[in-house]
Amino acid sequence: MLPAFILAPFPFAVQGHCFRAQTSFQMDPKLKRMASSIFTLLLLLEGGLFSSSSPSSSGMLENIFQYIDLHQNEFIQLLKEWVAIESDSVQPLPHFRQEIFKMMDIAADKLRHLGASVDLIEMGPQQLPDGQTLPIPPILLAELGNDPKKPTVCFYGHLDVQPAKKEDGWNTDPFTLVEVDGKLYGRGTSDNKGPVLAWINAVVAFKALNQDIPVNIKFIIEGMEEAGSISLDELVRREKDRFFSSVDYIVMSDNLWISKKPALTYGTRGNIYFTVEVKCRDQDFHSGTFGGILNEPMADLVSLLGSLVDSSGHILIPGIYDNVAPLSEEEKKMYETIDLNLEEYQNSSQVEKFLFDTKEEILMHLWRYPSLSIHGIEGAFDEPGAKTVIPAQVTGKFSIRLVPHMNISVVETQVKKHLEDIFSQRNSSNKLKITMILGVHPWIANIHDLQYVAARRAIKTVFGVDPDMIRDGSTIPIAKTFQDIIQKSVMMLPLGAVDDGEHSQNEKINRYNYIEGSKLFAAFFLEIAKMHS
Repeated sequence: MLPAFILAPFPFAVQGHCFRAQTSFQMDPKLKRMASSIFTLLLLLEGGLFSSSSPSSSGMLENIFQYIDLHQNEFIQLLKEWVAIESDSVQPLPHFRQEIFKMMDIAADKLRHLGASVDLIEMGPQQLPDGQTLPIPPILLAELGNDPKKPTVCFYGHLDVQPAKKEDGWNTDPFTLVEVDGKLYGRGTSDNKGPVLAWINAVVAFKALNQDIPVNIKFIIEGMEEAGSISLDELVRREKDRFFSSVDYIVMSDNLWISKKPALTYGTRGNIYFTVEVKCRDQDFHSGTFGGILNEPMADLVSLLGSLVDSSGHILIPGIYDNVAPLSEEEKKMYETIDLNLEEYQNSSQVEKFLFDTKEEILMHLWRYPSLSIHGIEGAFDEPGAKTVIPAQVTGKFSIRLVPHMNISVVETQVKKHLEDIFSQRNSSNKLKITMILGVHPWIANIHDLQYVAARRAIKTVFGVDPDMIRDGSTIPIAKTFQDIIQKSVMMLPLGAVDDGEHSQNEKINRYNYIEGSKLFAAFFLEIAKMHS
């Protein structure tokens, strides 16, 4: 044991053990890193870290955590190298596609170095609207361990990113990782390179300490998520009875906490997207020559769009709420316990006033009730200046975020009937065309599933608090795909903080979230192994 005078400067170290939970959650991050690294070095000198005796699971985890603390700068350097690769999947340009291919090769090499068997599955060409063809980046399938006595956990992530340029408003080059006050700035740090690496970091720690990983691990990593996960559904279906046949649990880490408190996500909304076109003829009109003697398409369209939702956010389409899942008492209590400072949330959102006054109402309308948003109008004059034109044809765009147990085909029928009824009331001679161009189901998980229980325990171990149980108001289609096709428990275990700025300027992940997230995955491996057995 280390002498008392050495332990004294470290309030989290008592009798050779590190109380990482309750104390580290509140400690200043810089002090914590310094103290933890020094303490780990002392343990190394003492020989306790690499003892040849077989440690208990808690002792093993202690060693894992200490290794991660000691090597955190190496893990950040690796994130820096990955961020430097401009793996933009949104812009369909050969240069960016080459960068994605490079990124997938680097990830494959990293996993092979850890002893995983890796396949890069070629997905063929992508035909673009302008006629050009680009190769679809391969999807990475990797496997580490195949012990039938262990549970098999599959991790999904993506290594492509949104476009980013410094002139868009970034304070630094978006593809050069920069640390400021414990924040790691760079495109992809939070979405999703950081979480993918955090999972790998946990594996690295087990391997470096020659500790047996208590679970079999599989990876499915793609490079086209930001562009709609092209060909991913096809691959999942094809591999259902091969790669996924032995999978027990599926974990994703592609979303955020809602506050400064760790969270587990158990649901996302779906999305159904419509265009509504009103057409008079092919050529625009001069308003002085034709204004007042015809039904103007823009007037028809504005009336149609205005009939969809009222000023309180209530959707006006008849029957739209009929199949929304009722609010249970258990769910209601979960909203009450979620840690969200409404004033801070409103200030950070830069919104003067929300439609609802309480935390519970706001969260419910973000997560468990549908919403309708109007996105834009094609064909209308939107440049500076005054142009007295009557558009001959205009197309409005809107979407509805779906929740359990809304049905896509039912909602499509309700929307079309409502718009046709409103249009008929106008007695317009114009032509109406309504098209549903996207339909994605909502996803919801059972929070009592084994891996949710294991994840809650792991969060308590690492962060010293019970997690908030949250949903996500956006849509992550692959969760529902995994759930429907593989028919195994799917869990979202976010690492990102609420202010990470995914898809925005100055995207970042906190050093704290990245390093403690690596520990979280290691703790989860042990918890799910214990509970599964």
